[in-house]
Amino acid sequence: MNIAGGSILIEVNNISKTFKLSKKQMALDGTKNKFKLAVDNVSFKAVPGEIYGLLGPNGAGKTTTLRCISTLIKQDKGSITVDGSDSVRNSRDVRRKLCLLTNELKVDPNFTADYLFSFFGRLHGMDDNVINNRREILFNEFGIKEFADVKTSDMSSGMKQKLSIAISLVHDPQVVIFDEPTNGLDIITARAVMDYLKKLRDNGKTVVISTHIMTVAEKLCDKIGLIIEGRIAAEGTLDSLLEETKASDLDDAFFEIYKRSREKKHEE
Repeated sequence: MNIAGGSILIEVNNISKTFKLSKKQMALDGTKNKFKLAVDNVSFKAVPGEIYGLLGPNGAGKTTTLRCISTLIKQDKGSITVDGSDSVRNSRDVRRKLCLLTNELKVDPNFTADYLFSFFGRLHGMDDNVINNRREILFNEFGIKEFADVKTSDMSSGMKQKLSIAISLVHDPQVVIFDEPTNGLDIITARAVMDYLKKLRDNGKTVVISTHIMTVAEKLCDKIGLIIEGRIAAEGTLDSLLEETKASDLDDAFFEIYKRSREKKHEE
């Protein structure tokens, strides 16, 4: 793995985010509290040539943090900068510099891969020559080329996922944010996605992912932030986390840090 020494591209400073719960959500959570603190004073930095991973269980605050960075929602407090642009004051600039990849992305069933790729390229203000060049690169990378004229309604779910990813990357962003990169993907598509994220890292991109799968974090991440109940409980490289916890693998390291976090919260 490459630990980059370049300038900071993403800086998250003490952000918090609270959501108001519906009665149904309160019942599901077994709480009478109308508000949930999803992200609690989270800070971290990511640099070019690095894959930074937010690792934690479902509901830990990973997705909320990534959505704040991507300007889909605003944090209640704290600040986020992406390549010097503030996520709240300069949200349009931030969106130009990054893409958010998620397996929740859906492609319109009535259009072909070619049409959709060109459509979203033009939304980014790209001219046709640049779009065609990016199409050649990404369609070859993800094996979409032979399906370029096929309506997405006739594609397999794996091919639709790969097309969604290619479309998200159309503008060649410097920052790539991926929420649960392998979740819901078949093993071949998941491998293709992981390999491409490594390639982006090696080409100097800043990549931030969230995952709850230990093996994904072990294979992909240069640096890991363990997020538990909205807080960063520990941060470091795989080796440093294993050394700190005296664990033999990331799974054991996580549970040791989880135990410490619960004990600390109980003391508070």
